[in-house]
Amino acid sequence: MVLEMSFPQLERTINPTHDIKLFAGRSNPKLAQEIADSLGTTIGPMIVKNFADGEIYVQVKESVRGDDVFIIQPLCNPVNENLMELLIIIDAFKRASAKSITAVIPYYGYARQDRKTSGREAITAKLVADLLTTAGANRVLAMDLHTGQIQGFFNILVDHIYATPILVNYIKSLNINPDDMVAVSPDTGGVQRTRHFSKHIGCSLAIIDKRRDKHNEAIASHVIGDVKDKVCVMFDDIIDTAGTICEASKLLKKEGAREIYVCAVHPVFSGPAVERLANAPIKECIVTNTIPLDMEKMPANIKQLSVAPLLGQAIARIHDDESVSSLFGFEKEMQVS
Repeated sequence: MVLEMSFPQLERTINPTHDIKLFAGRSNPKLAQEIADSLGTTIGPMIVKNFADGEIYVQVKESVRGDDVFIIQPLCNPVNENLMELLIIIDAFKRASAKSITAVIPYYGYARQDRKTSGREAITAKLVADLLTTAGANRVLAMDLHTGQIQGFFNILVDHIYATPILVNYIKSLNINPDDMVAVSPDTGGVQRTRHFSKHIGCSLAIIDKRRDKHNEAIASHVIGDVKDKVCVMFDDIIDTAGTICEASKLLKKEGAREIYVCAVHPVFSGPAVERLANAPIKECIVTNTIPLDMEKMPANIKQLSVAPLLGQAIARIHDDESVSSLFGFEKEMQVS
């Protein structure tokens, strides 16, 4: 069962004087329904099916001429199928004369291939951005992109939102003294993300020094910072095979950590991930529902929180031409005294 954290800011419904239409692909229909419920609306009727040879067929079953259309479709496993489905859905709405088309992508697949680390590699994060634009999307709403630079790959508007408030609220609900807690970045690349998390919790920061010899394999070598007798909270955007997180948790335990929590936005959970998390010294692994999970098959230490109210609030603000970044207090943080 997906847990819903309270988020007092999110009490609003769609402005009834404007037409807004929510539609969903097949990658995460439960999240789409929760978003619709949070906005007091419904998911629009649409046929999405496969022909015998695997080709995808889409037909919109109501008029959307002159409407603001929001299509909810995370690019999770099977990523290629879900990506192609999203492109075809966008094309259908473009040809149906929608006023604007916003692709709501809670999990942006191919985001980790955002640069060339060696010769003759593709930059697929940019390729996906080009495909979405060519298909006819006017705007993208994404959550916790792997790197912020991906926003610059688009020639259309991108609203980038964060699940941090929901994860922070859950950690605060555990009533752990911030003096006894340390936020841990599982690698040097996630330091900025973890620093933001530690600021909201009011705790200290530590970093895992990690070496990656090949894709999906990581070795945690040592900890930078004091974790002895502390409650460690590791924060990351993606858990894929869980190799990084589980190796880091073992290292933290070896260094004297009292308890270990993991917060991650996107539970990709490929291959042995679930088994590794079940056997790792992790008290709780807290993830969101940007990617669907069968919680009945998950180990007891995995908790899932809903991001539907937050996405719903962002959709309503985009539709009403209001600030999305103010949801997170970014304007206030950037003010110079």
